[in-house]
Amino acid sequence: MKSGSARGVLAMFVAVAAFSLMDALLKVFAAYYPPMQVTAMRAAASLPFVFLPLIWSGRLSDLKPTRLGLHLLRAVLGVVMLITFVYALRHASLASVYSVYMAAPLLVAALAAWWLAEKVDAGRWLAIVFGFIGVLIILQPRPDGMSLWTGIAAAVSALCYAFVVLTARVLARTETSSSMVCTYLVVVLLIAGALAAAGWVAIRRSDWGLLVVAGGLGWVGQHYITEAFRHSPAAVVAPIEYTAILWGILIDWAVWTVLPNGTMLWGAGLVISAGVYVAWRENRSEAAPAEQTKPAEADQR
Repeated sequence: MKSGSARGVLAMFVAVAAFSLMDALLKVFAAYYPPMQVTAMRAAASLPFVFLPLIWSGRLSDLKPTRLGLHLLRAVLGVVMLITFVYALRHASLASVYSVYMAAPLLVAALAAWWLAEKVDAGRWLAIVFGFIGVLIILQPRPDGMSLWTGIAAAVSALCYAFVVLTARVLARTETSSSMVCTYLVVVLLIAGALAAAGWVAIRRSDWGLLVVAGGLGWVGQHYITEAFRHSPAAVVAPIEYTAILWGILIDWAVWTVLPNGTMLWGAGLVISAGVYVAWRENRSEAAPAEQTKPAEADQR
C-alpha cells in the first residue's frame, strides 16, 4: 500500500473511533436529558472547535452562505436526524443503533438516483435491496432486540442523514465547507435550543467537561475524515466507516456490559456487505471521469 493511501486509511480509523466515542457520550447524556436538549448540547459543543480555527487564520469570510433556504432545510433535517438518533441511543445499545444507521449510504445511493438523477446500475440496486433486507432482519420484533419505536427512530435518523448528505452535495456547488458546517451547527442549535427551552434540564457540573470532550471528538472526527478522503480513494476508506459497529460492540461491552445478539449481527453483516459493494461500484464508475477531469480535492461529508 502506498504511503499516501496508508495515511488515508489510518486517518479514517481515527475518524471512526472519534465519532464512536462521541456517540457514546451522547448516549450517556441521553440517560439524563431529553433528546431535543442533547441535540442542542451536541451542536453547541462543536461550534467553538469550528469557529476558533477560522478566527485564528482570519478566514471568517468563508462563513458567508449564499443559499439560505437549502441551508435551513439541511439544518431542519439535521435536527430530526439527531433527535431520533439520540432517542434510539437512549433505548438501545450503540451497536444495534449503528447497525440500522449503517444503511444510510445505501439510502444515499437510492435517493440520489431519484433526486439528483445519478445513475445507479443493476448491481448497486441489488445490493441496496439486500442491505434493506438486513435492516428488516435487525428490526424484526424479538424479546432481546430493539423495540418498534426505537427501530423506527433509528431508521428515520438514517433516512434524514441520507437527505442531509444529498443537500450537502447540492450546496457544495456554491458553498464553502466552513459555511456548510457552521451554518448547519448554528441553525441546529437555534432550532433545538428553542424547542428544548420549556423542558430544559440543568446541566450537571460533572457533564460540562464531557461536553467539551464531545465537541473535541467531533472536531477530531471531522478533521481526520477529511484527511482520509484527501489521501485515499473513496473505495479504500469508505468501507472503514463500518468499523463503527465494532466500536459500538466494544463500547457497549466495556461501559454497559451489553453484547449483541446473533440476529443483529446477521442483519448487520448484510448491511455492511451491501454498503461495501455499493462504495466499490461507485468508485469504479467514477474513476475514469475523475482521472480525465482531475477535479479539486474537497470533502463534503
